[in-house]
Amino acid sequence: MTDDIKRLHVITWGCQMNVYDSDRMIDLVAALGYRPVGEPEAADLVILNTCHIRDKAAEKVFSELGRLRDLKRASALQGRRMVLAVAGCVAQAEGAELVARAPFVDIVIGPQAYHRLPDLLARANAERGTLIETDFPADDKFAHFPQSARRSGPTALLPIQEGCDRFCSFCVVPYTRGPEQSRPAAAVVAEARRLVACGAREIVLLGQNVNAWHGEGAQGLAGLVRMLASIEGLERIRYTTSHPRDMNASLIAAHHDVGKLVPFLHLPVQCGSDRILAAMNRGHTAAEYLELIGQLRAARPDLALSSDFIVGHPGESESDFAETLALVHAVGFAQAFSFKYSARPGTPAAALPQVPEPEKERRLAALQALLREQQRAFNENCVGRELSVLFTGPGRRAGQIAGRSVWQQPVHAAGPRSLVGHIGEVKISAANPNSLSAILLAEEPAQA
Repeated sequence: MTDDIKRLHVITWGCQMNVYDSDRMIDLVAALGYRPVGEPEAADLVILNTCHIRDKAAEKVFSELGRLRDLKRASALQGRRMVLAVAGCVAQAEGAELVARAPFVDIVIGPQAYHRLPDLLARANAERGTLIETDFPADDKFAHFPQSARRSGPTALLPIQEGCDRFCSFCVVPYTRGPEQSRPAAAVVAEARRLVACGAREIVLLGQNVNAWHGEGAQGLAGLVRMLASIEGLERIRYTTSHPRDMNASLIAAHHDVGKLVPFLHLPVQCGSDRILAAMNRGHTAAEYLELIGQLRAARPDLALSSDFIVGHPGESESDFAETLALVHAVGFAQAFSFKYSARPGTPAAALPQVPEPEKERRLAALQALLREQQRAFNENCVGRELSVLFTGPGRRAGQIAGRSVWQQPVHAAGPRSLVGHIGEVKISAANPNSLSAILLAEEPAQA
């Protein structure tokens, strides 16, 4: 790499939206001559794209900043300027704390202001002190992102909605990502076409509350999915993360009608107790959630389900937790994510009396054991079946390729690298704890 090329290192924590945002920030500063490097030591610009959802998120950022402070000092001794930028939800939620504890940070920028990064970077290179941009601008950041010329992988992320108006008692998203905003259908379709032209065969529609999408040009998310399904070369569509309150009849019907919409849905329920669901401000009951699951499975019998669970929300009793276990038994999940409740500053639940930590740990262990058993049973039910797999890259072993089934299971098979980026047919030979082993049925891609 020649000396006239500026070096960029990005560290990303958290959700798929953060992964997308990091890619767009890379595109934005590429026009200024920055090129990504694998390590921060020689970087001229380091961006930490942060997440504030889980416990100790901010402390992880400050720990990383301590290491980068030393690198910044070493760069200065060598006559180089290293610009440090903290982006994402920790920046949005704790900008003032960042400046107080890490005054050597040059830029603090929230998720809605990434399109202003080039201007802030120019100022940071000319000024001293920390520049803070954590407002919620009226302009659409997506409209300012350049059209990336980088080749997409077989699976591409496409944000269509951002922010949340639900205000669950435990969640910081409404405060860090702001109110719900939806991109116009035309902009989504145009970006999807570019992604497919660059190699994507599967598109994941992203949003903090993605099924609340209400952009111009289509009747809800179901209408947008139907528009995207007409794109030649796009073979799979999925969306995440959903809210049960926004699963409507038209979207359920799309799961029946649109073959490209995969039979897999991540639909967080968080808890099985109506009392705790009300305390969480979820806006639905356990029975209403189970009714939705019944409607979805009637529309698409091969639908597999994933969910999110929080144990130990303030006020949760042993009987409340038992109702969560009962709901899990009733649904049967192919996958799930489960966590102990952790207080997020500024959220309503943070001010309530907390469940003791040992009790949260015990409940989480019991829930995860049940969820693991359900995932194992789902995977074992696939043994002997023929499945379609989108191959995304090489496997861990020589001569092996890896991909994902329509149900998001990692699948490994011996096969040629030429299948990467294509859908191939396999026969599942074994179920592993977190993946499937398979035998390739043909060494040529399946015809769409």
